[in-house]
Amino acid sequence: MQSLNPKHAKQIESIIIEDDWSSFLSACRTTFESHRLIEDYARRFSFGTDASFYHMVPKLVIKIADEQQLRDLLNIALEFNISLTFRGAGTSLSGQAVTDSVLVMLEADWDKIRILDDGQRIELQAGVLGADANRVLTNFKRKIGPDPASINVCKIGGIVANNSSGMCCGTAHNTYQTLSSMRVILADGGLLDSGNADSIKRFRLTHAKLLSELKALGRSIRANTPLADKIRRKYKIKNTTGYSLNSLIDYQDPIEILIHLMVGSEGTLGFVSSVTLETIPVFPCRGVSLVLFDDMTECCLAVSALKASSVDAVELIDSRSMVSAVGKPGFPLDMRAVVRLGNDAAALLLESSAASQQELLKKNRQILIFLDDFKTVGKPHFSSEPTIIEELWSIRKGLFPSVGALRKTGTTVIIEDVSFPIESLATGVRDLQKLFIQFGYDDALIFGHALEGNLHFVFSQSFDTEPDRDRYRGFMDAVCHLVAIDNNGSLKAEHGTGRNIAPYVELEWGAEAYSLMWEIKRIFDPRGILNLGVVLNDDPEIHLKNLKSMPAAHPLIDKCIECGFCEPVCPSRELSLTPRQRIALYREIKQKQRSGDSAESINKLLKSFSYLGIDTCAATGLCEEKCPVGINTGEFIKELRQEQNQKWSSSANLIARHFGGVTQMVRGGLEVAHAGHRLLSTTGMTGFAKGLRRLSGNQLPIWTPAMPRAGKPRRLINYRPAIAGDELVYWPSCAASNFAPPAGRAQSTLPEIVLGLLDKAGFRVRLAYDDSLCCGQPFDSKGHRNTADAKRQELHERLKELSDGGRIPILCDTSPCMLRIQQLDSLLRFYDPIEFALEHLADRLQFNPINENVALHITCSTRKMGLADKAEQLAKLCAEQVVIPVGIDCCGFAGDKGFVIPELNASALRSLKGQIEDCSQGYSTSLTCEIGLMHHGGKPYSSILYLVDQACR
Repeated sequence: MQSLNPKHAKQIESIIIEDDWSSFLSACRTTFESHRLIEDYARRFSFGTDASFYHMVPKLVIKIADEQQLRDLLNIALEFNISLTFRGAGTSLSGQAVTDSVLVMLEADWDKIRILDDGQRIELQAGVLGADANRVLTNFKRKIGPDPASINVCKIGGIVANNSSGMCCGTAHNTYQTLSSMRVILADGGLLDSGNADSIKRFRLTHAKLLSELKALGRSIRANTPLADKIRRKYKIKNTTGYSLNSLIDYQDPIEILIHLMVGSEGTLGFVSSVTLETIPVFPCRGVSLVLFDDMTECCLAVSALKASSVDAVELIDSRSMVSAVGKPGFPLDMRAVVRLGNDAAALLLESSAASQQELLKKNRQILIFLDDFKTVGKPHFSSEPTIIEELWSIRKGLFPSVGALRKTGTTVIIEDVSFPIESLATGVRDLQKLFIQFGYDDALIFGHALEGNLHFVFSQSFDTEPDRDRYRGFMDAVCHLVAIDNNGSLKAEHGTGRNIAPYVELEWGAEAYSLMWEIKRIFDPRGILNLGVVLNDDPEIHLKNLKSMPAAHPLIDKCIECGFCEPVCPSRELSLTPRQRIALYREIKQKQRSGDSAESINKLLKSFSYLGIDTCAATGLCEEKCPVGINTGEFIKELRQEQNQKWSSSANLIARHFGGVTQMVRGGLEVAHAGHRLLSTTGMTGFAKGLRRLSGNQLPIWTPAMPRAGKPRRLINYRPAIAGDELVYWPSCAASNFAPPAGRAQSTLPEIVLGLLDKAGFRVRLAYDDSLCCGQPFDSKGHRNTADAKRQELHERLKELSDGGRIPILCDTSPCMLRIQQLDSLLRFYDPIEFALEHLADRLQFNPINENVALHITCSTRKMGLADKAEQLAKLCAEQVVIPVGIDCCGFAGDKGFVIPELNASALRSLKGQIEDCSQGYSTSLTCEIGLMHHGGKPYSSILYLVDQACR
């Protein structure tokens, strides 16, 4: 194959021919386990989406478990000239994580973290979430330098590949500047660990030619004074356009040049397996200020003045961005106030931090002095209230997706990312606004990291017609000329070059530097197999190809811009699809139906979606908590289930009408299973149950040793309340009434534990027990919405009666049931077990923490009710050491999913056992969740009220 350079780029793009592809695929099937190769169209299409406005369907998706597998894949790709694209979290905004060739994804095990030098450095594998890196550094009062808005979602591999920066790190603490060492695999499979002397020694022998070329390249550039000066000037502001040419003048050791060239290379020069980053301090005291202006120019001039202050971050928010923030928690203005400010208004979100409150106050006063010469709306002030700080930053971080949600349905949202020298910021913003008007982008808005001259601008665009594409082409040409030529700025400040700016790299850098970048590509990847077409591409139209379509599909999901913020909390993310991928695939199905595709292809997709999209969705709606526009994909899936299960609605109604009899049958079934367990032993019962499940075509539920025994409702019926004390209604959930701890565990049922605690605390209990009562959750999760609502209403009437219309508070022992019933009526006073224990038991009973390590699982419902912190608080009140497993936001049991689709529960809890090895037992607030947690964690799990009971004995 010919060497990679501009005039050969187009030939390289068409290198995949059928014979090569067939041989490549055959070699992959021989080398890798079948479950690592994703070949079906439904999943290939779903994984082909990222946060950018491009979409490509990969021919193959490969999930890689370790470095050796990646090296094997590179060898095969080299042999057959096949291009590979590495994919992290898919939050890329410029099209660098999509391909029509081979998409390489990492399995979940690429998440190892190692703290070094007492937190001064941290070693991170490519699959670690940025937020998780900061989480483990919390105890050291440190954090990593990069702080992109997507830090809760994006992975370290992507952060390095794009030289991510963000809101507070500027140019001083980005990935490039904080890199200590790197473990990298090159296109030829060569491995370098720059933090290991033996690895460096071997690499100098095996890759002497490559290192020699890099050294010579650096020497020639440093001797070229005009070019060297240009490179230094370009990196005084944020710049991720093209390759990191500053590495060639910042370092002379070719090893250092190599690893720093990898930063920002977007997977086109090699694969970053892990990095060691220098960390930066986190000061305990923070303050924020939202400063309002009614004039954008005045606002930008104020930013220039603030550059000389000690402020940590200055975020610009224009008037249209403020409109999108109206109604969000913490935003101080309503719509009328924003309208009164006018279309030329802007705001600055300032942050400062310090080691002490006194120092912070002094710093804030000094910062505000810099604003005295500028006309602000109202007198600026700082707040150190944690809630206000988090709410304002949450608004800022969610601006891109939330603004995108305001677009006209069917259009694509586009975000661009430029940087002006700070002295050109005011004129640059004005000129950008003129271009919006000139090209008819009436919805365009601007926000960004103003202190660095770094602006993001967002607008919506349809690409359905040639005039649409011509308008976008003309606009991009004009923007790039304005930024790069008129203002000597950066066309990409932090989002990476990708496909969108690849045609303009030469415009910004000039022919000499551009040719140098092609030479770097040739040195690292002479066969052109790494992320073909990204960063460097001589096709002037590449940014107008493979544009994403976002057709109307369903009102509940049409706002989605496929940002991927939802993915880390999805329990099915390693098994089937994430919320983003479910939405993308459903859009494709609807598009095919509208365009008249063959019934065969549509039915094939529908069949795939039935399992990937509908059956394996936990439908807890936890994704809504992470979605900047509040899309609840779980609700969407429940609606589809309602359509799908319409034929079973009469059966659901029949079960609901005879719910008491059904619960008796459930208890009978549990008694039979328990008897079989005693008779056959655990091994025998497990084998017998598996055989029955296979014979039933997997229709029968699984059995595990964690399966509960039958409950003892007779003890509830015979309960006699105290004759004195504060009144309380206790409603035992269906699960609590019908389930007892599994064999070998404590004999007391959850209602017995609860009633014992209430008696000790001096409550006079009105018991809301009846076999026929149910909140409707089991029906709702299966899509029988009307039946579910009827059962909930029935329960509500009973609770309203028992509580004297809300006079008496109501306690439920199970969080999912609590969430569902409280959504119906805000007048009745409901208590989740966590809230109740903290508010009403903590001051009535004496808590003595048990001397054990315990695990705590915070359920989806607990999180949605905003009680996660209180759950941790209660657990720490009862036990000396509490472990909350990382990366398990939802257990995936999802009512009865753990019984009928056990692979969902197994996938969601794949990392649980290793995280709780030192724990004696675990606690939660949902009995069904506890079954799966016990099964996959290898430790007994029970309600947190059992822990409260232990601590209060």
